[in-house]
Order: sequence, then structure tokens, then C-alpha cells
Amino acid sequence: MSRSPGRRGPSPTQLSLFGPGPGAADPAPGPAAADAPAPGEPDVMAAVYEDAARVAARLPRGVLLGTSSWSFPGWQGIVYARRRSTEELARDGLAEYARHPLLTTVGIDRSFYAPIPDSDYRRYAAQLPAGFRCVSKALHAVVSQTLQHRAQAPADDDEAQGAGRARVEPNPDFLSVPLFLSRVAAPLLSTFRDHAGPVLLELPPVGAAHRLPPRAFFERLDAFLGALPRELTYAVEIRERAYLTGEYREILAARGVAHTYSYFRSMPTPGAQAGVVPVANAPFALVRLLLKPGRRYETEKQRFHPFNRVVEPDPAMRAEVARIVCEAASLGMQSFVLVNNKAEGSAPLTVRAIAEEVAAAWEAPAAAAGR
Repeated sequence: MSRSPGRRGPSPTQLSLFGPGPGAADPAPGPAAADAPAPGEPDVMAAVYEDAARVAARLPRGVLLGTSSWSFPGWQGIVYARRRSTEELARDGLAEYARHPLLTTVGIDRSFYAPIPDSDYRRYAAQLPAGFRCVSKALHAVVSQTLQHRAQAPADDDEAQGAGRARVEPNPDFLSVPLFLSRVAAPLLSTFRDHAGPVLLELPPVGAAHRLPPRAFFERLDAFLGALPRELTYAVEIRERAYLTGEYREILAARGVAHTYSYFRSMPTPGAQAGVVPVANAPFALVRLLLKPGRRYETEKQRFHPFNRVVEPDPAMRAEVARIVCEAASLGMQSFVLVNNKAEGSAPLTVRAIAEEVAAAWEAPAAAAGR
């Protein structure tokens, strides 16, 4: 398959999903701009940025790499010039995050738990360069089949979800279009449109005792996707193997919605998922690397903290991601890759490793042809 010789540099503005929105302006400098070195002072991140920019320049067009969130003090010297608290980074860290040449998208996980106030979306937007697209999660109240009467577990932790330790009831708002429109779509379109990438419909695992039968689930999913506003794009992340079928693939294709190729404890590997839902099935690709299959969230969190080094690299996973991304690029499609610290130990360092893997895989056919 022929490939365009084009390459992208580190500027995220080249990789906008929608193109610069109407009225988009240069972002106001956020508080993290204070971390930029003053004239004459050494930039402690210069070597990191130079290395990342060299790798970014080798990537195919349309590749957006980033992390599931950004508020980790342990990333000092990897993403951030100085150590700041989790709270400081959550509030004002995006400006410095977006300076990194390889970090050209980011996940907004907190929207899973509660709607994000317009003031917070505006604060995020003020820290981001034009064209920088974020992958935001849809509200838990919309995407969960069940309601559990206890403190909510982390979004990427399925140990408690679906277990019998809490009273579980069917969610009457599961895949509710009105609730999605009012609590998810409206804020994104009104205050964050210029930075709104794919909306992630992460469907938490519920277990065989509580999940809808496949036929009922597919009918509801199809009706829901068909009613969503076309001003946004969408990706579905299922966490029940029973739903990863040809019928699921056909629904997504008919609705122009992407499947999320997840690296998660209860699902097949991303490459195996691509065998059921090919990359060409959707207008873009989304990969989320969360937790090695068979592992436990809390165990890996404790083992990998403070997330400043790769503890357990997974070459097979990286190779599968590179194949997905390169296939998307060969089809002229964008791909979003989001990495969690619990995948290998340090999300931004895994991003760096995957970028190198993608670049090498993309360049390999040309190198072979030259021999």
C-alpha cells in the first residue's frame, strides 16, 4: 500500500480533528507559562523537548499521542520542569503539558464522574494551543448499565464494578439521549468546541449477572448512536467480551463511530480487537492503554508509583499499537493514542516508546524498498 511521504513536526495545530474552530485564537498564557525559562536561563526541559521533537518529526501525519490525564508530580523532568502538587497540575498543568512535542492530545477523565463546569472548560482552553484536541469521557450516569450504591471506583478500575459487594440496580438513564445532550454534548459544544476531540463512551464492566443480553444491548446502542449530534465524534469502549462481535462492528460502521482498542484487564489485546473491528471500520482510530490484561488496578498503582519510570515494558503491546496506528495513517485517518500510568509504569515514557515504535514501523517499507 502506498504511503504519503509527508511527516509532521511537533506542532499540534497540524493535527486538528475538525480544523481550527471559528473564532479560535491564540490561548491566553496559563499559570504554567511561568515555567518557561527567562531569557538567558537554561531550559531544564530542552533536551527532553529536542529528543521528543526528533521522534515526532518521523511520525506519519495524523498521529496524536497523549496520556489519560496530566496531574502527576512524578512526571517532573519528563513532562514538567519543576515539581508541583497534584492539585496545581490538575488546575494549571495543561499549558506545560502541551509544550511537549509528543504530547498532542490528552484525556479528560473527570467528566466520567460529574459534568465539568463551563468555567473549568474555559480554564483548560486558555492553557491549550489552537487545534489541540482532548478526548473527554461521557458521564458515568449515561454509559453505565447499572448503578451501585457506594463510593464510585476509579474509572479504569473494574475490581469493584460489577462485584457483589454493593447493591446493584439497573440504570434507568443508561444510554439516555436527553441526558447525554444536556450534560455532555451541550457543555462541549458551547464552551470547549475548539478543543473537543472524540467523546469516549466508556461502558464499564457489569458482569454476566447484570449485563443486558447482546441483542438488547446492540439495539439500545444503535438507537443511541443514531441520535447523537454530528458536530462531535465518538468512540465506544466496551469492557464486556460478549459484546465484541460482528454485529457490534456493523453498528459502529453504520453510525460512523470508532471502536476503542483498549489494553485492559478484562479485554483481548488491542491487536486481537482489531481482528474483530478492523481499523478501516471507522473514520479515525482510538487506542487506550490502561492496564495489562489480567492485572489489578490498585496493585499496579502501588507498584508503579510515582510513575517516573517504565517498570514493566510490553513490547508485544507496543508492536500491536504501532500496527493499528500505521494502518490508520496508510488510510489517511487520524489516530489518538492515550496511555495510563498503569500500563507500564509511566505514561509519558510509554508514549515516547510507542512513538519510536510507530516511526520505525512507518519508515520500514521505505527502507526496505531502498535496499
